[in-house]
Amino acid sequence: MEIAVVDDEKAIREHICALIEEQQPGNSIEAYATGEELLASGKRFDIVFLDIQMEGMNGIEAARSLRERQGDTVLIFITGIKEYVFDALDLYAFHYLLKPVDEGKFAKVLERAVREAARKKERRVLFIKSRNLTLDQSEILYIESRAKKVEIHTVRQTIEIYAAMDELEGQLGEEFYRCHRAYIVNMDCITEYDSESITLTNGDRVYLTKKKYGEFVKAYMWHLQNGGVSSV
Repeated sequence: MEIAVVDDEKAIREHICALIEEQQPGNSIEAYATGEELLASGKRFDIVFLDIQMEGMNGIEAARSLRERQGDTVLIFITGIKEYVFDALDLYAFHYLLKPVDEGKFAKVLERAVREAARKKERRVLFIKSRNLTLDQSEILYIESRAKKVEIHTVRQTIEIYAAMDELEGQLGEEFYRCHRAYIVNMDCITEYDSESITLTNGDRVYLTKKKYGEFVKAYMWHLQNGGVSSV
C-alpha cells in the first residue's frame, strides 16, 4: 500500500508513521509537513492520514484538491477539534480520529482502511452476456429499466440491452443500490438526494421509492462510513 501522513507537527508525523509500520509492516509510507507538499508530490496514495489545522493550506482544502485528482483514496482525518467532523463527511472521509491518537483505536481504523484500499484496487466488472460486453462497474452511474430493455448509463455512454434488472443487480457490487423497481444507482456517483429522488454526477435524476427512503439513507451512510466515495 502507498500511504501518506500529513501533519505540520514533526513529532506527530513520526508517531503516526511508526504506528503504521508497527501495526501494518511492509507498506510504503511518505510523510509531509503541509497539504501543499502532499499535492506537489503528484503521487497516488491508497490511504492518506491528514491533519486539518495546518499552516497555509488546511487539511480540508488539501482533501478537496486531492479528491479531484484521486477520488478513490481512503482519507482519514486526524485533528484535535471535533467541530470539523461535518466538513470531513462532506469530503467522504473514511474516518475521523481525534488527537491524542489512541493506539488501539488507530490499529482498528488502519486495519479497516487497508482492507478498503485493497477492495478499491480490485477492478469490478459487469459482464453483459447478450452483447459479450464487459463494463468497469466504477464507470456505471445508474441502470434504468425501460419496458423490456435496460439502459446502462456510464460516464461515457448509454448502452441499451435486453436484460433483467434482478440479474444485473445480483452481479453488481455492494456500492450499488436498487432505489426503485426501475433504477439501480451507483452510490459513489450520488450528488444529492431527497425523499423522492436521487441526483447523479451527470445531473440525471432518478426515482427513489418513498417506502425505501429510510433504508436507502442507512445504506448510503454505511457506504460512506466504510470508505465509499460520493459527491454529496
